[in-house]
Amino acid sequence: MPLSISAANLRRVIALAALLLAVGGQWQHSGLAWTSADEWLRDQLILRQASTQQEQRIAVIDIDETSLAAAGPWPWPRERIASMIEQLLGAYGARGVALDLVMPEPADAGGDTRLAMLSQHGPLVLPQAFDYNGNMPLRVGQLAGGTPAPKTGDAVPASGYIANHAGLAQAAHIGNIGFLPDPDGVIRRLPMQTWFDGRTYPTLSLALLGCCSATRPATSGPTGGMQQGDGLRRLPYRLKWDAYVVIPASMILDLSAPADLLKDKLVLIGSSSLGLADRVATPLSASTSGLLVHAAALTAQLDVRAGQAPASWPGRLIAVLFAGATIVLCVWAMPRKSALVNVAVLAGASALWLVLCWYMAPHDAVFGISGPLLGNLFLLAVGVPFAWQQSQGQSRRLLDTLRQYVADAVVDELLRNNLLDPLKPSHCDVTTLIADMQGYTSHVAALPLEQAAELTRAFLDCLTGPVLAARGTLDKFTGDGLVAFWGAPLPVPDHADQALDAAEAIQAGMAKFNAARLRQGLAPVRVRIGIESGRAMAGDFGSAARSIYTAVGDSVNVASRLETAARDLPHDVIIGPGTAALCQRHRLRHIGELTLRGKEHPTTLYTLAAPALQQGVL
Repeated sequence: MPLSISAANLRRVIALAALLLAVGGQWQHSGLAWTSADEWLRDQLILRQASTQQEQRIAVIDIDETSLAAAGPWPWPRERIASMIEQLLGAYGARGVALDLVMPEPADAGGDTRLAMLSQHGPLVLPQAFDYNGNMPLRVGQLAGGTPAPKTGDAVPASGYIANHAGLAQAAHIGNIGFLPDPDGVIRRLPMQTWFDGRTYPTLSLALLGCCSATRPATSGPTGGMQQGDGLRRLPYRLKWDAYVVIPASMILDLSAPADLLKDKLVLIGSSSLGLADRVATPLSASTSGLLVHAAALTAQLDVRAGQAPASWPGRLIAVLFAGATIVLCVWAMPRKSALVNVAVLAGASALWLVLCWYMAPHDAVFGISGPLLGNLFLLAVGVPFAWQQSQGQSRRLLDTLRQYVADAVVDELLRNNLLDPLKPSHCDVTTLIADMQGYTSHVAALPLEQAAELTRAFLDCLTGPVLAARGTLDKFTGDGLVAFWGAPLPVPDHADQALDAAEAIQAGMAKFNAARLRQGLAPVRVRIGIESGRAMAGDFGSAARSIYTAVGDSVNVASRLETAARDLPHDVIIGPGTAALCQRHRLRHIGELTLRGKEHPTTLYTLAAPALQQGVL
C-alpha cells in the first residue's frame, strides 16, 4: 500500500527541518560551510562596529621600520632593549610592560643580565610562544612560569613551545603569545590559558594584569564578550589599531616621546615591521601586527575590571526563538499567500535578524548568526517551491472544476481577470435557463436500455452545446434536462441576451434533431425552456467530498416554474418579466399572465417573437 502524506504534514516536516537547521547552526563545527559563513558575517559586524575612540589605558611601543632605520637593523643588542624597558618604567612612569619578542638564544651578557633582573624584580612580563599544531613538536629554549594544574576544558593543550634562553627562565611573570588561528587563518579566538606538561600558562594580557595588580584577573567565564568555547575565548576587537597610542621605539630610546602618553599605562612592546614577520590576519584586517591581538585581549580584560564590558545575552535562545517565530509565520503564510509574498517575508525576516545580530554580537560570542538564515534559506529553497506547487495544483483543480461548468472562453477570461477565488459564493445578477424533455418517460418506456441511453445523450447534447457556445455556466443535468445560468462566475452585462441566444440555438438544434427522428419513423421530441433573470447567490456550495457550483435565489425558482408552465402552453420557450426587462437584442412577445406555484400575484409571460425554426421542421 503506497504511503500517502498530506500537504499539511509535509509542511510540518519542512518546518521541522528548517528549525533543526536553525538550531544546529547554533553549535558550530569546524570545517562546515555554514561555520565559514557564520564567521564571515560576524567579522563584518565586528569590522563595522570597531571604534577609533582612543584607548587611554594602553600604550603600544612599535619596533617599526622607522625605528629600525634609526637604531639599526634587527636583532638589536639586548642592552638596547633593556634600556628601552628601563626608560619606560623609570623616566616615563609606565605601570607595567609586556614584551612580545621571544629571545630563545643568549646574546650580549650585560643586556641579558639587565633583562633578567628587570623580569625578576620589576613589572615586566617576558613572552614565550606555545604551539598547538602538534605536527612538529617544538622544544626551543627553557620553559618558565606556569601553575601546576590538572588538564581542564578551560585551558587549551599545547604540543610544543618556543621559550627564552635559560638566563631568563627565572622571570617572575611569563605570558604566552602563541595563537591558534581558525581554519581560514584568521585569529578570532585566543587561548587565555594554555596547558602543557601538567602546568597552565596565562596569555600575555592576563600575565600583564597579574603583574600590575594585587588582584588576580579573571581567567574564565565571560570577559568582555570573550566567552569561552573549547578553551578559547573570542576576542571582541572593540577598537581599531588607530585607537591605540602607538609610539615608535626610537622615540623611547631618544626620550622624545611625550611623557603623558605613557604615564601609568600598561605598555606592550612588539613590532609591526614586515621584516620581523609578526603579521597576522584578524577580523579587522587581513594583515596587521600581532600586537593588535594582545592589545584587544588586554582592552577586553580592562573593560571587565572597570565594569564596562557588555552584559551577557542568551544569544542562542534568542536565535532559536526568532527562527521558530519566522518558521511559524512562513508555515501560516505559504498556503495562503503568493510565492512573491513568501519570498518577501523570508527576506524581511532575514534582514530583521541581521539587524538584531548587530546589537547582539557584542553581548554573546558563541551564538550562530547563520542559524536562522540557514532555516530561511531552506524555506526559500524547499518551502516556497512546495507551497507554489501546491498552489498550482489547487489552481489546476479549480480550473478543471470550472471547465465542468463553463465554456473554455469563460475560463480564459477568468484567468485574464486574475480572480483569486471565482467559485466563492457571492450575490450577482444572473439569468437562469432550465430545459427539460416533455414526456421523457413515454419516450423511453418501450426502448431497450441502450437506445434509451442513446436518446438521453443525444437530447442533452442538443442542450449542452448551445449553452456552452453562448458562454453559459452549466449548473447540473436533471436526467432529461439541464439547468444553466449566465452572469456567474464572470459578471457580464448582457447575460439575459446570452441566455436567449442559447434558447434560440437549442430550438434550432432540436429542429434538426427531430427532423432526423422523423426520417427514422420516430416521434419528435419537445423541449420546454423556462428563462428568468434576477438577483441570486452563485458559488461552490458543495462539500469537502464534492464540488457543486450552482445558483440559488427567487429568479432561479421562477425559471423552474416557467419551464413547468410550458407544459400547458403552446410555446416551447417561456420568458419571465426579469429577462424581458433586460434583453436588448431579442424581440419578445407578450403571451399573457399566470400565477405560478408559490406566488401570490400573476407573473407576466413572454416568448421569443420570431423563433428561427420550429422544432419539428428544418
